[in-house]
Amino acid sequence: MNLTQKTKERIDAKRMINDRWRQSKWLEPLVYDLGSPGERGIIAVELEEEIRNVVGDPLDLLPKEILRKTPPHLPEVGQPRLMKHYVRLSQELTCEDNTTMFPLGTCTMKYNPKSHERIAETPRFTELHPRQDEKTVQGILEIMYKFQDYLKAISGFSSVSLQPACGSQGVFTNMRIIRSYQEDKGFGMDKKDEIITTVFSHPSNPATPAMSGYKVITLYPDETGFPSVEKFKAAISERTAGMIIGCPDDTGIYNPNIMEITKAVHDAGGLCILDSANANGYFGWARAKEAGFDMTHWNLHKSFSTPHGGAGPGAGPIAVREDLAKYLPTPKINFDGERYYWDYNLPSSVGVVRPFFGNTGVILRAFAWVTSLGGEGLREVTQTAVLNNNYLRMLLEKIPGVQVAYETKDRLHEIRWNLNQVYAETGVNSFQMIARICDYGVGDTFPSHFPYIVENPITPEPTETYSKEEIEEYAAIVKRVVEECYETPEIVMTAPHNSAMPHVPWETMFDPTQIAPCRTVWLKLQKK
Repeated sequence: MNLTQKTKERIDAKRMINDRWRQSKWLEPLVYDLGSPGERGIIAVELEEEIRNVVGDPLDLLPKEILRKTPPHLPEVGQPRLMKHYVRLSQELTCEDNTTMFPLGTCTMKYNPKSHERIAETPRFTELHPRQDEKTVQGILEIMYKFQDYLKAISGFSSVSLQPACGSQGVFTNMRIIRSYQEDKGFGMDKKDEIITTVFSHPSNPATPAMSGYKVITLYPDETGFPSVEKFKAAISERTAGMIIGCPDDTGIYNPNIMEITKAVHDAGGLCILDSANANGYFGWARAKEAGFDMTHWNLHKSFSTPHGGAGPGAGPIAVREDLAKYLPTPKINFDGERYYWDYNLPSSVGVVRPFFGNTGVILRAFAWVTSLGGEGLREVTQTAVLNNNYLRMLLEKIPGVQVAYETKDRLHEIRWNLNQVYAETGVNSFQMIARICDYGVGDTFPSHFPYIVENPITPEPTETYSKEEIEEYAAIVKRVVEECYETPEIVMTAPHNSAMPHVPWETMFDPTQIAPCRTVWLKLQKK
């Protein structure tokens, strides 16, 4: 029996199992609704009289103005009941450790190496406090300092801040740097008040400049999947303060004209930000600096294989070119040859963007990940992620009605797929198909960000941590669901049936004017 036949039989067997797969579904109350007054999971020991006589009442150490007038409303739950509560919740999860693929595109969902988790759990780290004297925390300061060096090498830039808590805060910090830079050059908001971005960039890319007071110019793609050079040049003017884009963006397309575009922004006096939130497409193969960018940010809880955590815990470090270093958030970590220390002497800094120094737990895990891989390992991460994505493409393209959006053939870490043909022929939209895919024990597949330029989208991202068999299994499940759309569409329309999440009428989940199929229905209702 050849390998192809073995793989087919294994997938067929797995599909039969998935037909019977059922996820635990608990009508679990909130923890506040559990327990009873006076119930406790742990009994705190009363402060001994001898200690109280020496230190006094601990509450006297706190400023009176921050003391609560009434006790906080906290759950009162015994330990066994609390344990069962969280175990039941964990049984309702689909994640990297307990299901097959978790193809949540643009989020770079990866398996987190358990050796790195063990490092982050050691008491030598967990018992540190951000208020400790620098001389007592030299170990973690050294790790953070060296991780900055890693990010410098990855980006090509000379200075890094680990302080931002997430990608959005990283973008916002870079926007503050652009504003400070332009004001120092004599170009206040009365002269340079525009930021250019693209519709396929992450939503925080237009949101953060808007929060910073800028007008946002959003460019739309042509048939290639990205805006033309002419579109960029038409948007650039003397009022351009900067540009932020992903390259590749959430379609997995790398704009081959990027250096011409960044040069045009520079010629107009603007700065360029590369959104490196999902760096799986170019680790070790391309750098922000050489593409003409002036600054960048990462989401460590994406590309760097640290826990994603469902919108957190996150870390969004930024890197900038040398002359922009003076604007970085305060404090900055430095090394004088003998000791690591926090430098607060930054008169041009944009200030503090997060309490203390950043999410050190995520930084520690990311440091372990890069250290274990090395430079060649990072290059292999990209090679494998791109290979996995294009292997999945080869499998999905064989499914009738599943089409790659846009004409550009070369794709990197992910692809935006168009299921509009399936919708047109069966009435089943991509959101309903995604819910049905979950019935086969697969984590949620991301559709796309708003607005849905690609109608009926899905955007799976098979990172470097997925095996060939898992990718084949996912493709087989998509094929099965598409077949169901034609054979028994009502099963797909009412999904999910086997997973913990309930069926939610998809049209109630989103603004109907933003979704192509729903917009059609909405317009018909408006005419009536």
